[in-house]
Amino acid sequence: MIHTPRRTWVRALGVAALGSLLGLGSLAAHAQDKPIEWVVGYAAGGGSDMVARTVAEQMSQTLKRPIIVSNRPGAATNIAADYVSKSKDIGNILFTADFATLAANPSLFAKLPYDPDRDFTPVGLLARFPMLLVVSNDVPAKNWKEFTAWANAQPQGVSYASAGLGSPHHLSTELLKQMSGLKMTHVPYRGAAPAVQDLLGGQIKVGLMDTASVQQHVNAGRLRAIGVASAQRLKNFPDVPTLIEQGVKGYEAYAWQGLVVPSSTPRETVAQLHKALQAALDTTMVKARFHTLSLEALPGTPEQMAAYVKTERERWGKLIRENGFKIE
Repeated sequence: MIHTPRRTWVRALGVAALGSLLGLGSLAAHAQDKPIEWVVGYAAGGGSDMVARTVAEQMSQTLKRPIIVSNRPGAATNIAADYVSKSKDIGNILFTADFATLAANPSLFAKLPYDPDRDFTPVGLLARFPMLLVVSNDVPAKNWKEFTAWANAQPQGVSYASAGLGSPHHLSTELLKQMSGLKMTHVPYRGAAPAVQDLLGGQIKVGLMDTASVQQHVNAGRLRAIGVASAQRLKNFPDVPTLIEQGVKGYEAYAWQGLVVPSSTPRETVAQLHKALQAALDTTMVKARFHTLSLEALPGTPEQMAAYVKTERERWGKLIRENGFKIE
């Protein structure tokens, strides 16, 4: 048995009592040493995963705590959202809540395992992802006119890949279908990374994918970019015209994501995380990485994120209802 001198024991007891009075104590002290879990609702290697790992590295330096990215893909981020909304590890868990989680799923699913307003508190927006319509190299098309001619010539129509049901890739392509009249069938994947792998292999020919997931492959000539879904051309792809330029008038779509925490997270913790997030987005490393991936950083307050989410939910909810999209 280890014997502790009485004076040392009394001093330790006094520190513990003082810590209790200050709201600290051994559990809180332990929490400061515990890694923060950053949950991503998509597979490793995709755009969401890249953003989380890039920003987490910088935030951990500000917070003086390690941040570990945890991938929980599936069900249009509902698996990850459910996990985070029910977490009791308050103060030690973050979540990449995106277009699907906050804007599309409330209208797309008959029942959700979480409430996007009640269960989460915004920390701040992360990034907006431009989208590229890409095709496998065996598709004989270099622009929208040639693509539509090829697609219309396919007897069974064309299958397109997305990062999953309710993802921005899915709904943005459905909007493109609606506006162009093309016959296209949805093939959902468990994240952008596996979808891109099948595009590279030619198992599926078409995808409206975020730049973070396909930019390196387009630059290397392994995929071909048909058009940009943004209102203006991208700096990293000055020779790829927008779909608007090519005749799809008024078509504009992005993927986007923000950082949230469980709603029971203390305000002081949210403020601390928000400060660390803004500092991370302003670092040279994050700016350079985002530029490489053609991403647009979205610094701002939690209130600005809440307002943005509301606008996006109204826009895409309208599309979902008008087209009768529903997932049981």
